[in-house]
This record gives sequence, C-alpha cells and structure tokens, in this order.
Amino acid sequence: MPIRDLGALLILGAIWGGSFLFMRVAAPEFGIYALVEVRTVLACLVLLPFLFAARAWPDFRNNWLAIALIGLVNTALPFSLFNYSSLHLEAGVNAILNGTAPMFGAVVAYLWLRDKLTRSAVVGLVIGFIGVALISQQKVGSGEVSFLPILTALLATACYGLAASMMKRYLQGVKPIAVATGSQLMASVVLAPVALATWPTVQPSSAAWLNAIALAVAGTGIAYILYFNLIANLGPAKAITVAYLVPLFGILWGLIFLGERLSLTAIFGGGLILLGVALTTGVVGRLRRNRPSAV
Repeated sequence: MPIRDLGALLILGAIWGGSFLFMRVAAPEFGIYALVEVRTVLACLVLLPFLFAARAWPDFRNNWLAIALIGLVNTALPFSLFNYSSLHLEAGVNAILNGTAPMFGAVVAYLWLRDKLTRSAVVGLVIGFIGVALISQQKVGSGEVSFLPILTALLATACYGLAASMMKRYLQGVKPIAVATGSQLMASVVLAPVALATWPTVQPSSAAWLNAIALAVAGTGIAYILYFNLIANLGPAKAITVAYLVPLFGILWGLIFLGERLSLTAIFGGGLILLGVALTTGVVGRLRRNRPSAV
C-alpha cells in the first residue's frame, strides 16, 4: 500500500474514531435530532463544492429518490441512533460496536443480493456476535446501562449494512460524491422539522458547538472525501480495513480526552468483533494467500 494511502487510512480511522468522542460531548447539550441537523447541514457545505467540481450534480438529480432513501438509511437513522447511544455509552464502546457494520453488511448482502457467505465468513459472524454478547452482558449485568443503548448502536450499524446493499442494488455507476453529498442533503431536509421542534431551549456551550462542528466538518465531510478517494485508489476491499482502526482510535481518544476506562471484558469483546469482521470480509483469507511461500 502506498505511503500516501496508508497515511490517509490512518487519518480516516483517527477522524471516525474521534466522531464518537464528538457525539459523546455534543449530544447531551444539543439533543439527538438537533445534533444530526447541525452535522448534516455543515457536512453539505463541505461536500457541495466537491460535488460541483466533479460535475456530479446530474447524478444526484437523476437518482434523487434512491439517494433520498440512502440518506434516510445511511445518515438520518444511524446518526440519530448513535446520538442516543452516546448519551449512555462510552465513546470507546460505541466505536467498538460500530465495528459490526461490515458483518451486518455481509448478512444483508447474503439475504437480499444472494452474495455468497464462505464458511470462514459464517464463523466470523458467530465470533463477532459473541463479542457483542460479551460487551452487552458486561454493561447490562453490571447495572451501568440498560440494553437499549446497545441495541440502538447495533441498529445503527445494521442501517449501514443495509445501505451498502442498497447502493450496490440501486446506485451502480453513480458517482460516490453525489451519493455522499445527496444523502447528507436529503437527511437534513427530512429531519429539519423534528430538529427544529426539539431544538435545545438552552444555548449549547462553546465546547458542544466545537465538537458538533468537528463532527460535521471532519467526521462527516472530510471523512467521506478521504474514504471515497481510498476506494478509488485502493478498491473497496482495502478501504474497508478502516473498520479495524476506528475502534482503536475511539478507545484511544476516549482514554485521553474523556478519561474513559474500558473493562477487560469490553476490550476482549472488541477483539472478537474485529476478528469476526476480518473473517467475514475475507481479510484473513487474503493475508493467507499473500503470505510468501517458504523456500
């Protein structure tokens, strides 16, 4: 992998890992829907110049209905669900649970698009969801939280998995920047009435605003540009490896900036999730095939 792309992959992992820190700080003051609205509107402002520079406006105009559905499933719903879970779960735990998105993506693709699931992928799914069960049992059993925040985080990643198949099914050949920008735009339109109705009566603090802006500009706008560039340069199979970096950075930023402490059970469960993702997405198989033969 070229050094430039490796650096972009690390930056993307750091940004997306930081998104859970930003949500953890901003969500209590903004509320669930107002924070999504701020995030999607500002992300649109970042992405729109790239949309026009790529001359991708016709792609959006000709596919606006499918992109609107993607905006609902890949943006409005998961952003809202993760905002709720951020009110109750540590940033590191949310980042770990976010790692299940590729597994949900494989399950949806198998059930809907009839994509094949290898034996190692099935084993990966089992191992990954054992990791989720361990984290859930530790959190709920200790009385820290109810199962609802964990469930909302998993529903958010399930939405990401569903959206991946929707894009493959309905938006083949559409420029990615059109999907990225259009989904943010449509999500902001859909959620605007709810966001305005639930807008906080007390002005959020400057710290909350800074985290909301960072979530929108870096965690959404810049991150999408980096991700789609990686897909173009490396292909989706290698770009998806960012899923392994997000939990690591999410845990690291939570430790440094919020003083979070994850239990050994949560860390072990997170390791199982990452192993499950590696098996489900075929990373382990590719590593075996690329291993040099003994002379």
